[in-house]
Amino acid sequence: MNENSVWVSAVEAVQTSQSSFFKFITANDSGETGGHQAGFHIPKPASPVLFRREYQKGEFHEEDIQIEWQDGYITQSSIKYYGQKTRDEYRLTRFGREFDYHERICTGDVLVISRIAHGNFKAFILKTEDEIESFLNAFGLSPVDSGSVIEVSQQLKISNEEDEYAAFFKTLNGVFPSTEIMSKVSREIELKIKNHESEIFTNPDKKILDWTASEYRLFRHIEKSLHLNQVISGFSDLEDFVSLANTILNRRKSRAGKSLEHHLSFIFSKNLLTFSEQKITEGNSKPDFVFPSIDAYHDSKYPRQNIFVLAAKTTCKDRWRQILNETKNLDKHYLFTLQQGITTNQLDEMLDSGVQLVVPKQHLYTFSEAYRGKILTLKSFINEVKRISPF
Repeated sequence: MNENSVWVSAVEAVQTSQSSFFKFITANDSGETGGHQAGFHIPKPASPVLFRREYQKGEFHEEDIQIEWQDGYITQSSIKYYGQKTRDEYRLTRFGREFDYHERICTGDVLVISRIAHGNFKAFILKTEDEIESFLNAFGLSPVDSGSVIEVSQQLKISNEEDEYAAFFKTLNGVFPSTEIMSKVSREIELKIKNHESEIFTNPDKKILDWTASEYRLFRHIEKSLHLNQVISGFSDLEDFVSLANTILNRRKSRAGKSLEHHLSFIFSKNLLTFSEQKITEGNSKPDFVFPSIDAYHDSKYPRQNIFVLAAKTTCKDRWRQILNETKNLDKHYLFTLQQGITTNQLDEMLDSGVQLVVPKQHLYTFSEAYRGKILTLKSFINEVKRISPF
């Protein structure tokens, strides 16, 4: 199968199957942590895709299943629930000696599993950033949705969020809002419902994930409200259908990265950091954030060690090298990402290139344990900027 068509086949499988989930492959899944058994940990929210029912602590369950992989290779595999003593864990294991597990599976890849019927599944491994982002955009998903069931209908209702979304939609007069407005409104709604504004300071890692998820739900609500009736009623010709489909997909692609920047900017401002956004550093390069300012960056007398340049990318498997040309005479390039897991080879290459990775604290476990101490959380990055840069 052509690599460019893998994500398309994965989308088709999700759309036609009984149930599906996706997850970023962690260092534990890929074997980089030195585990003895090759296999995937299945997050509890995704377990209904594989298992017929939820199991309770004290139980052990094992069931044989068949999986057809993207190249047509079929494995007779096993799903297991371990509920003994301190364990409460679902796993997918046993792929056979002929299945080149460690060649196929790398940390940071995305696994998509669709249930055709109970005991019969299709699975896909998405490896490139383009594949991963195209798949996520097809369903309006974010990396923070990793490990959850893919709701094809997207009929989501969390607390009274839907009522807030509906009230906001009425103010739009049929016009899709800018990413900046949508990010702002999603934060306001989330803070209004949860009332946890203090976490902006005490737990910014959690807040960036909360707001990213909240904005995706708002985005899907607006998208559905604008276009669902047209989809149901049909199209006068094929061109109208293609035009709408392209509009939806292009909008999904363009907004994901910008929303992350907006949420980070809000967190930095609330934490009283000074910075410049999208200002030219070198040539035509415009990094997302420069601390304490772009003027300091271009001031040859300003201490280089007191300047931080941060790029924000939802995923960073392939494109992280782009940030290397954004700065000059700085020892470190900082990169914030929602990516869950990267291979040790890529991490070594980043470190050798002077790239300091920054991820939400909740995602640290997806990286090899040997590298976790070399990765900053969002809160630790904020504290580092506060410690070094004079405000």
